[in-house]
Amino acid sequence: MRVQYDEMVGEFERVLVKYGLSKEKAKISARLFAEASLDGVYTHGLNRFPKFITSVKNGSVHITAEPSFEGKFGSFERWNGNKGPGNLNALSAMERSIALAKEHVFGCVTLSNTNHWMRPGAYGLLAAKENCIGILWTNTVPNMPPWGAKDAHLGNNPMVVAIPHGEVPVLLDVAMSMFSYGKLEMYNRLGKELPIPGGFDSEGNMTTDPGKILETHQVFPIGYWKGSGLSLVLDLICATLSGGKTSYEIGKLPNETELSQIFIAINLDAFPDKNAMEEKIEASLQDLKRSIPQIPGQVVRFPGEGMVKTREENTRLGIPVDDLVWKGVKAL
Repeated sequence: MRVQYDEMVGEFERVLVKYGLSKEKAKISARLFAEASLDGVYTHGLNRFPKFITSVKNGSVHITAEPSFEGKFGSFERWNGNKGPGNLNALSAMERSIALAKEHVFGCVTLSNTNHWMRPGAYGLLAAKENCIGILWTNTVPNMPPWGAKDAHLGNNPMVVAIPHGEVPVLLDVAMSMFSYGKLEMYNRLGKELPIPGGFDSEGNMTTDPGKILETHQVFPIGYWKGSGLSLVLDLICATLSGGKTSYEIGKLPNETELSQIFIAINLDAFPDKNAMEEKIEASLQDLKRSIPQIPGQVVRFPGEGMVKTREENTRLGIPVDDLVWKGVKAL
């Protein structure tokens, strides 16, 4: 089943207004949710929307709250998300970071006490559109075991790096787990196996069965012990710089909320050799695309390259949706 982008935005907006968001804010939030699905990030678009509404209902998200300023240190600012909608808080923080970068070359904004930011790639794309390198990450509730352990003490702490490159920026948008929980849920819902092992089953065996990994919560960190260490340091940096909670502290709460996040923008327009920078980026990407594919006929892409094609196809044909999830949203 496919749904047109405007129809999806309209449904999201209707529900958000019903649950207390202003018309203006609802339009922005609805667009962020729908654009995630439009670009093929279905796990953080339509499929995530019902969970957001559940978070509003259980009090984790304060639907009308807005971020408040807490302190400034040169081109670095601290903001408190006040448990408001995570995607609106993140959008505001990235916009502020870009504004600081336009003034100081480098801008950094941290958020404490915020919520799940939905598709983080959206904020990286915003930075790239303004000809800024964007670097941002968040912590999460503990949902990933440290390498060598069985029980979850780390978050899978998603990170984004966006680099301007014309109409097709480089966009790395990854969780520290081999597969995000949204991706595991999607594979499980479709009855599909993972393409590679993504975690351990209850007997301690590596498995491609998403259902078994969802049962154990024993997801693999990317790069095994390397991803485990990277997850920890990302958590510590964003929690300490924001003055917010670590994953350990978030794990003591009844629900996943009061997250810590960091948004960095570096303004490439400020450099006298920005044209040479663009040439280096282009030459490197073209060299990558000359790679010999392991499977004949397979396309070697840089991160984010496939997004434009997916967006065009979904704009033309409609966005693929899970029938049950879409019916559930329409019933809200």
